[in-house]
Amino acid sequence: MTAWTQLTERVLELDALAGATAVLEWDQQTQMPPKGAGSRGTQTSYLQKFYHEKFTAPAFGDLLATLEASPLDEQQRAAVRLHRRRYDRAVRVPAELVQALAGARTEGFHAWVAAKEADDFGAFAPKLQRLLDLSREYAAIVAPGVAHPYDALLDEYDPGTTVADLRPMFERLATELGTFLDAVGPRPHPAAFDRKLDLEGQRRLSDRVLRDLGFDMQGGRLDKSAHPFSIGLGAGDVRVTTRYFEDNVLSGLGSTIHECGHGMYEQGLPHDLAGTGLNQAAGMGMHESQSRFWENFIGRSLPFYRYLAPRMAGIWPGEDFDPESMYRAANRVERSLIRVEADEATYNLHIIVRFQLEVAILEGKLQAADLPEAWNDAYRRVVGVVAPSPKTGVMQDVHWSSGYFGYFPSYTIGNLYAASFAQCMLRDVPDLWSHVERGEFAPMLAWLREKVHHQGIRHDARDLFRSIVGDRDPVADLVGHLWSRHGAVYGVSR
Repeated sequence: MTAWTQLTERVLELDALAGATAVLEWDQQTQMPPKGAGSRGTQTSYLQKFYHEKFTAPAFGDLLATLEASPLDEQQRAAVRLHRRRYDRAVRVPAELVQALAGARTEGFHAWVAAKEADDFGAFAPKLQRLLDLSREYAAIVAPGVAHPYDALLDEYDPGTTVADLRPMFERLATELGTFLDAVGPRPHPAAFDRKLDLEGQRRLSDRVLRDLGFDMQGGRLDKSAHPFSIGLGAGDVRVTTRYFEDNVLSGLGSTIHECGHGMYEQGLPHDLAGTGLNQAAGMGMHESQSRFWENFIGRSLPFYRYLAPRMAGIWPGEDFDPESMYRAANRVERSLIRVEADEATYNLHIIVRFQLEVAILEGKLQAADLPEAWNDAYRRVVGVVAPSPKTGVMQDVHWSSGYFGYFPSYTIGNLYAASFAQCMLRDVPDLWSHVERGEFAPMLAWLREKVHHQGIRHDARDLFRSIVGDRDPVADLVGHLWSRHGAVYGVSR
């Protein structure tokens, strides 16, 4: 066999292992009984150790070296470049550390679920401390010599992103958001949409919207979980989850639309490139851009609620669903405690808090026991609110319980990408809002399929983003969108 054929066969085998591990992760968060946590941790830790050993085997490195010295086409060069970057990182990490992290993540997740339910951070703290220690160890090994230890973890999710990049961007964004919040703060808030609607009806609504947006139910499914997520298990099998609240239908529906954006990205990846490694998303910031585009730019728009209102009336006959009222409720601007419930204007403040805390964690300035107080101090300073308990504060997110340090900035990166994509799409699809009002989402999905989904990871996210939007300023695009939509709702302008 040629070196290229050997490489693709090895990558297919690795992808199969990753898919099997993903099935276990999905099951863990949706179906598995709590007492299964111990055995599941053992299963995932061995699978991830096995994957790591196969990927970092000298034979894989030899194949890359052979291909790097061979004449390749553009696609092959992109694949070899991708695998070289990942191989050079992974080969530094002992298999025992990979196994330890996998086990700690499973234990951490189940400890978090129970501790959050009991509102008891102390019960979760030892598992979290274990994850902090292992993550610091991993960061020190995987990318020695980086400017900041947090850079090593950022690179896992958005290659090339650094603390030096994020700090000034977050500072600028915080300043711009502060100016906007000062303008809308004194204005009266739109009324909340808190009508009680049965959960079965909400499930039917989520299923209908998911299908209408373009999620292929023959290649995926929708379930419930404690914290909504999406995961691709392989070509033709994408799982998304959501949650429902009897008195907050907009929150549950927002989660569904958010995860639908992730799921449609997974379904639109170039699966014909299986075996090359290029049939993957171009970083988590790009992934979040897809979910945030659908959740916010489309899903909080007035045309969307004009589409939605008659569908809701069909599920709850006799109820009056006014699109204007729901639109205004969906675009309330309010300093709040919970990230996933936050409006577009304050959401990135929640990410700034997590970024600052994670940087301090990687610098060794914070331990698990310090986090509740540090969290409250940061929320008081940045967001302007303080959580009454850990359940609505430091334990609200699943990420730390699963060892996903470095992921949170991807949300803001995604918001920025989405803002610029939206402006470019409005230029290319000038009748976009007419399509949305009629429930015709295919033109928007087709634009994203061509520009983003079908590209896979042939290019790094930052390069892909620039190839699509040119020299646009994403911070200006995001802030401009807030002034245009939310400013109009509140009757303020720059």
